[in-house]
This record gives sequence, C-alpha cells and structure tokens, in this order.
Amino acid sequence: MASITAKSRSGEQLNMKYVLLISIIGAVGGLLFGFDTAVVSGAVGFLDERFNLSEFGEGWAVSSLIIGAVVGAISSGWLSDGLGRKKVLISAAVLFIIGSVATALPSTFSGYIIARMVSGIGIGITSTLCPIYNAEIAPARYRGRLVALNQFAIVTGIFFTYFVNSGIAGAGSDAWDISTGWRWMFGVGAVPGIIFMALLFLVPESPRWLIKNGKPEKALSILLRIHGEEAAKQEVLDIKASFREERGSIRDLFKPGLRFAMFVGIGLAIFQQVTGINAILYYAPEILKQTGAGTNAALIQTILVGAVNMVFTVVSIWLIDKVGRKALLLTGVSIMAVCLGVIGLLFNTGHSSGYTVLVLILIYTAAFAISLGPVVWVMLSEIFPNRVRGLATSIASMFLWAADYAVSQSFPPLLDWAGPAATYWTFGILSVIAVLFTVFFVPETKGRSLEQMESLWNQGKAQSR
Repeated sequence: MASITAKSRSGEQLNMKYVLLISIIGAVGGLLFGFDTAVVSGAVGFLDERFNLSEFGEGWAVSSLIIGAVVGAISSGWLSDGLGRKKVLISAAVLFIIGSVATALPSTFSGYIIARMVSGIGIGITSTLCPIYNAEIAPARYRGRLVALNQFAIVTGIFFTYFVNSGIAGAGSDAWDISTGWRWMFGVGAVPGIIFMALLFLVPESPRWLIKNGKPEKALSILLRIHGEEAAKQEVLDIKASFREERGSIRDLFKPGLRFAMFVGIGLAIFQQVTGINAILYYAPEILKQTGAGTNAALIQTILVGAVNMVFTVVSIWLIDKVGRKALLLTGVSIMAVCLGVIGLLFNTGHSSGYTVLVLILIYTAAFAISLGPVVWVMLSEIFPNRVRGLATSIASMFLWAADYAVSQSFPPLLDWAGPAATYWTFGILSVIAVLFTVFFVPETKGRSLEQMESLWNQGKAQSR
C-alpha cells in the first residue's frame, strides 16, 4: 500500500493515509454513541405504551443508559492507563454488543433498564477513550480534524439510526411496534458494535501509552510510520520528557495550572449538555408532535434534524484547525442562545405550529454541530498533560454524562410542569452563560502539541491569544 505523505515546513514527512486510517477506525466508536443517542428517540413512545410509563419513567427509559455511561467514563481513565487504550476499547465494544442484544429481549421494564446500563458502560468508555486515542496518534496541526472525526461518527450514527427507527416503525402496525418493533430498534445496535470490535484489532496501541509504560521501541515503530525518522525520534524524546515528573495522580489535578485545566474541561463538558442538545435529540419526535406534526411527520422531520447535524459537523471538521476552537465555540453557542430564546417566545405566544419551530431547531442543531458538539471532545482530549490525560479526561467525561443524565431525566417532567417556553428559555440562559465562560476562561489550543499543553497552563496563559 503506497504511502500518502504531507511535508511540513520543518521537513517532517507525514504518512497521512496511515494516520487517517487509524483515526477513522478509532472514531468508529462514535457510531455506537450516536446509535444509542438516536435509537431511544424512536423507541421511547413505544416503550411508554408497552410499560405504561409515567413522566419519570419515560425519563428513566431514556436516561438509564447514562448511569452506565457515568460508570464507564469514570473507570475508563484508570483502566486504560493500566491496560492500554486498545484493550479497553475492545472490552467496551463487547459490553455494547451484549447490552444491545439484551435490551431487545426483556419482558419487564427493570430488565430493559439493566440492559441499557450495560450498553451505557461501553458508551461511557468509548466516548472518553476514542477522542483520547485519536489525539495521541494525530500530528498537532491535524489533531482537531482527526479528533473531530469522532463527532462526525456520532452524528452519522444518529442520522442513520433515525432511518432505521423510521423503517422499523413503518414495518408493522402500531400494536407490532409496541410489542416487537422497539426490540428490533435496540437489537440492531449489535451490528456496529461487532464492526467496531473487529476493526480495533487492526490498529496499534497509543504510542504515548507505550512510552508511559516503558515500551519506547514499540512507540517509535508506530511514530516512524506516521512522521518519518527525524520527527519520530524527536517526538519520542518530547513524550519521554513529559513523563519525567511524578506519575499522574488525583493530587496532580489540584496543582496550580492543572487545577485550572480541570475547571475548564469540566465546565465545557457540562455546558455541552445543559444547553439542551440531547433533550432535543432524545425527544425530537415528541417535541415536533407538540408543533402539530403527526407521528410519521415527526419521525421524518427528526431525520432532517440528523442530516443537518451531520452536514454541519463536516463544516466544523473543515474549520476547526483553520479558525480555531474558541472562535467556533463563541459563534455556535451564541446562535444556539438566540434560537432557544425565540423558540421559547413562540411557544409562549402560541405561535409554535407550522414549520417555524422546526427551522429554529435545525439552526440550533447546526450551531451545536459546529461548536459544542465536536469542539468539546477535541479540547477534552488535548488540554491535559500526558501523565494525567486518561484520568483527567475520564473525570471531565463523568461530569458530561452526569449533566446529560440531569437534562434527559428532568426534561419530560419539566416540560409538563413548566411548559415548553420556560424549558427552552432555561436552556437559552445556560447558553448565554456558556458564551461568557468561553470568553473569560477557555484558551485557544489550535496548533499546539500535546506536550506543549502543560506549559500553556503552568505559564498562566489560560486566556486566548
């Protein structure tokens, strides 16, 4: 297989074909994340009928996966630091396969919940480790795009799962959907799980993990294929230097510099969720029904939401290493805040019928897709130093999933109690706070190597340039 190389000004030879292949495989884990985000939106109405759920039960049917994801996220750091990124990702794929099959089989709501939690553990691990793995493989100047492939895989999974949901729902009567259709929706998830597990056997271990665990020769052989001889040897030296201090521990995260990095990472993780995206993605058909759309029309419009999400994620991948992370965050989240405010106003004034709310939801989704969607995962994978990256990212991911749980569990009762106007205004206010957080606390990390990140925080350069 011939190599495709890109030559930098310093003479570094990049084997982009090899890097891209590894990064695409690493990002396939995002398909699992996307599948589980979208599959429940098509199934929740049928689950409601099948198990006669209350508003709390409906929220629990959606958010139970997230309990498992919190467990997976918090355990992924120390597991992957000890066993390696690759082995833990393979284990996560196995858990996802088991969970997908088990979710299709239960006769009780409790059995469904347990199976969803098993899937969630796998999703929590992949959502944390896939971006880390790609960041640790990627050359600095392409890292944003290669890590953002994970988000593209997520939205691709969401988009195609909407089609799967719609196709399965239309394959039988309403009674069949309530008794059997939803089972097929969840069971299909075993297919991407098997594909991901098989592909992982084709990729190498993270070179940074290998060096951290005393295997620099294996790391060098991987980096030689990526960078060429001179740049690979220099990168091994740089990575070794980043590990000369004490091994990463919880105490490290409270030191000056890293303490602020954790603050930024956790803040971004929480804002990605509390600005409302998963409330819209999980409950899209139910939301669109409130605008007057019938069940079939709502499912079709939900596919349109998925298509916009996917297209604008591609736009973000194209822009993220050109304009930078911070500019995308400020632009996208500002647009999200405006859309949420107007949606709340339309519901408040009784003008929510027709296509106006749908158009605003599409604009909101596009804004999220160029900003908080990919940028947060990119920054979480790159802002922490080598020796604590797995641990720190797993903690930030735990907060992300905890915020996702809070939103998805509270959304149905909040919508019922406060009404749609107040609900969307709440998300809008939180979006405004996210803009201010970005302005004052989030640094620009474009173009920096992973080994340069620690100096960014230690030198106090937390403000953007």
